[in-house]
Amino acid sequence: MSDQKPLQVEEALARVLAHARPLGGTELVALPQALGRTLAADVAARRTHPPQDVSAMDGYAVRAADFAAGSARVRLVGESAAGHGFPRALAAGECARIFTGAPVPQGADAILLQEDAINQNGLVAATEPPVVGRHIRTRGLDFAEGRVGIASGTRLKPAHLAFAAAMDHPALCVARAPRVAIIASGDELVAPGQATTPTQIVSSNNFAVAAIVMEAGGVPFDLGICRDDLDDLALGLERARSNGVDVIVTIGGASVGDHDLLRPALAAQGMALDFWRIAMRPGKPLIFGRLGDVFALGLPGNPAASFVCALLFLKPLIRALLGDPEAGGDPTEAGRLGVDLPANKARRDYMRARLAPDAQGGFVATPQPLQDSSMLTEIVWSQALLLREIGAPPAKAGDPCRIIRI
Repeated sequence: MSDQKPLQVEEALARVLAHARPLGGTELVALPQALGRTLAADVAARRTHPPQDVSAMDGYAVRAADFAAGSARVRLVGESAAGHGFPRALAAGECARIFTGAPVPQGADAILLQEDAINQNGLVAATEPPVVGRHIRTRGLDFAEGRVGIASGTRLKPAHLAFAAAMDHPALCVARAPRVAIIASGDELVAPGQATTPTQIVSSNNFAVAAIVMEAGGVPFDLGICRDDLDDLALGLERARSNGVDVIVTIGGASVGDHDLLRPALAAQGMALDFWRIAMRPGKPLIFGRLGDVFALGLPGNPAASFVCALLFLKPLIRALLGDPEAGGDPTEAGRLGVDLPANKARRDYMRARLAPDAQGGFVATPQPLQDSSMLTEIVWSQALLLREIGAPPAKAGDPCRIIRI
């Protein structure tokens, strides 16, 4: 594998996802912890909503027929408020004050809007005749008991949580989240807040990778920093495997230098290497293989390369392990270039870029002036990755392009 030709991005992703099957296993989690998780069972309504006819406006609950004559007036006999309905049916010639969300009394079939009503000493007249059914939310308008509101396999968003709560579910059955161990490696690394020397840098990639894991629906386990030493790397990898993780992500040490020991360390653990180079920039030295049932992904150490590879390969892997059928889908969307660009060469380029809206409702993508893979600022100030295909000819400002939002 040492002379392996760099893979195209699509082939590399296909290999990553080739054996990524849903993990199986479920857990019941309370609604506040369910955001981003993948639903493992249909969610059906336990009640009908609204449970009875309710008013959509403030005004008066009336019988529309009482206002057939233009000068009609009806007697105000009480009120209906949310949670406190009018206790009896309205008779002919009667009305009840009603507020938004309040139950419509029996006998009433319309809502006379507050601004269309004149109340004089308890007698109510209408400047605009009420219409049967208008401004009434009928029983079951939103959903009926027994209706499946959210299908199994759905990745839960904020609106899903509100929907589940309205259907009377305090907890949801979700797919077991992939457990992802994260190991940063490098003699130069120290944790944030620790004393540093001029030859050291603060470890930061692990925090971005952990956040991407969480956003994808996984559970990250940051196992700290390993030195550029085979024994120390072996201890880190053994610790990860002993934690029963599904994926091991290493950061750094993935290239071909004398101190890049990750491949031999993984090989010593019995990893079946699949590939380790991709025709992309940043992120060429990406390692992928299997340690038994555990997926191993070795990310480059430079921040931009680590970030881009985690988005393109780790995030889809986690989604596939959760059973997402769209895990390997195309993440790009259309945009237009904000500047002229030269021809691209032998690797697909993922340029960090700013986005600005255009007059047609789309986006203009302008690459950052510096594309050094060691720079975090260029990621933080960007909203997208701008793709430049292998062998792409020179392009002009305004030309169509493809972007991945970040």
